[in-house]
Amino acid sequence: PLGMCESALEFARIARENDYHNFVFSMKASNPKVMIEAYRLLVARLDAEGEDWNYPIHLGVTEAGDGEDGRIKSAIGIGSLLADGIGDTIRVSLTEDAIHEVPVAQAMARPFNELVPAPAETGSEQLVASYDPFSYERRASLPLTIMGHELGGEKTVRVFTTQERWNALAHKIAGMGDFKPEIIFEKSGVVEIDPRDEAAVSGLNGRTEPTLVTVKDGLELEVIHAFRELAFRVDPRHAILLKDTLLPPAGDTDFLEALLPAARNIGSLLCDGIGDAVLVRGETAPGQSLRLAYNILQAAGTRIFKTDYVACPSCGRTLFNLQHTTQKIRAATGHLKGVRIAVMGCIVNGPGEMADADFGYVGGAPNKINLYVGKTAVKFNIPEAEAVERLIDLIREHGKWVDAPEPATAEV
Repeated sequence: PLGMCESALEFARIARENDYHNFVFSMKASNPKVMIEAYRLLVARLDAEGEDWNYPIHLGVTEAGDGEDGRIKSAIGIGSLLADGIGDTIRVSLTEDAIHEVPVAQAMARPFNELVPAPAETGSEQLVASYDPFSYERRASLPLTIMGHELGGEKTVRVFTTQERWNALAHKIAGMGDFKPEIIFEKSGVVEIDPRDEAAVSGLNGRTEPTLVTVKDGLELEVIHAFRELAFRVDPRHAILLKDTLLPPAGDTDFLEALLPAARNIGSLLCDGIGDAVLVRGETAPGQSLRLAYNILQAAGTRIFKTDYVACPSCGRTLFNLQHTTQKIRAATGHLKGVRIAVMGCIVNGPGEMADADFGYVGGAPNKINLYVGKTAVKFNIPEAEAVERLIDLIREHGKWVDAPEPATAEV
């Protein structure tokens, strides 16, 4: 992030020396955590440079991929910055037809375009962030064991569900693979408080044993800000359960309308190092709410349980059918937990924008594919019809391949 920021400022100074000011800043990255840190660093540097450096900011998570994963990554990166008050324009980059990007971007921007600015409070306590906004470090809570699962400290971030949803899924939990619910909210002993309630905070901090705590429902607070205040006020030894909403819906919900705020709210906090467990209730379908929770953890880099993909949107330079090829690669490699694969349409932007990937599949010429290990091209001009199999061979050569497990048989 620091290198991205310095590079942008270098070119901005050249433009300013020539009295050119008609530009915007963009600090896109495929990793939401990196992207968030880069934009925050940039805004801090622009503020330090002076008022005449107040240029517009364009937000985007580049090469976000497709489907649910691409939307979640975009919502975490773009949404968290919009919630910070950063950003003037946005672009959602999906490996899909471009017409599918616009509704997602509109839905992402809508709550901020409709937001009524709150009046500035005078005489109120100035809170200092409990996290470093420019570099990631997980909040240092103490470990707890709840329903046989450890959480807190450096332990795995756990996935909660409600008793009602657990009951609805009980007959098929054994066959749910990586999307199993782990802890029931009502049986967890979690303490719900208003982070503004000094008596409640004082009572919690007076406890000698570490406790799981969350923000109580029904408060007219923005979720991100409520949990940041909770993390500031309660002792760090207490683990925090994140919620996607403080006003859970009673009826059915549109999946996109549930996905975007859940990813924004929970993902933003996870990228700030806040959160030891998560509970998604904005999506009312029990199975989908669990899948959404796990996919948010994956996109935030908090809990890796499947293959991660970096895939660019189509453009005029693309040398193969990105959507079809991405799905083909996903079908062949989706079981490789923790492996990161980049699918890039050309060699112009591809190698640079897939720098964090373990393996790369890049269009080198019409109907020809180059394969990468990290940033290094190792196989050239492979016929497209053979390229996916050759990618699998390359993954095997580097010891990252395992055979796909047999699907579990769910109880009926």
